[in-house]
Amino acid sequence: MTARQRKDRIDATGAALLVGFSLLLAVNQILIKLVNAGMNPVFQAGLRSAAAILPVILFARLAGWKLTIRDGSLWPGVLAGLFFSFEFVLLFQALEWTSVSRTSILFYTMPVWVALAAHFFIPAERLTPRRIAGLLLAVAGVVVALAKDDHPASERAFVGDLMALLAATGWAAVGLTARLTALSRANPAMQLVYQLVVSAPVLLLLAAFAGEPFRDMTPALWGIFAFQAVGVVAAGFMLWFWVLSIYPASDMASFAFLTPVFGVALAALTLGEPLTENVVAALVLVGAGIWLVNRRPRA
Repeated sequence: MTARQRKDRIDATGAALLVGFSLLLAVNQILIKLVNAGMNPVFQAGLRSAAAILPVILFARLAGWKLTIRDGSLWPGVLAGLFFSFEFVLLFQALEWTSVSRTSILFYTMPVWVALAAHFFIPAERLTPRRIAGLLLAVAGVVVALAKDDHPASERAFVGDLMALLAATGWAAVGLTARLTALSRANPAMQLVYQLVVSAPVLLLLAAFAGEPFRDMTPALWGIFAFQAVGVVAAGFMLWFWVLSIYPASDMASFAFLTPVFGVALAALTLGEPLTENVVAALVLVGAGIWLVNRRPRA
């Protein structure tokens, strides 16, 4: 990946890449769910972080990203890594207990919580009437999702739903740390390295208290796990950073609602999860809320 001239709008290439990345994130949740059958969720999260460190560093070097801790970002990077650990221990466990479709809806409310926190911490990003409307729609979607589950995935499905929602706040905390602290001096690749290097030992330590690490791993599940580490975390996110260096971030954010849409659709097609009225209503409300929160009027 080489540097390219920045553009002031999303063109067809950018749109295709963003749609593809949203689809990749949706597929990733299904893959996590599948690997949970052969590996303890917390252990899977920690092992994935550990396995992704070297590929991320290699991709970063190939892309020309400078990786350094001498810019004052070390301790904020550690903090982001702890938030990242919080996010993923909850997300992987949520996918153990609740469905992919419900997890997709609740976890991808992240932009809404970022917008709410930014109102108090970033003066330039106060809530406008449009963003407040988006926030209310998304919250209504969360209420609809939590209020009723016609086909719970397990006896702990509601706990899993709450964990997916809390994981979204952890993701929001990672993003805000990157914006509000000296971590902003580090390039996105280095920010990801911090998150992986910190979360790997933290999650693996927590996994020691979460039960047996392996269940019934098969060669196919190992292949899926390897794709997560290399294809999603390393290659996928490095591609995202490359796209981010070219296209306006405000326009890219408008694609955020696609991931829960893809997640719900793919869960129904591949895992046979039911598309109930409750799930569809929650998806519509959350998706519309995310779109309104992220949408920026063109100057």
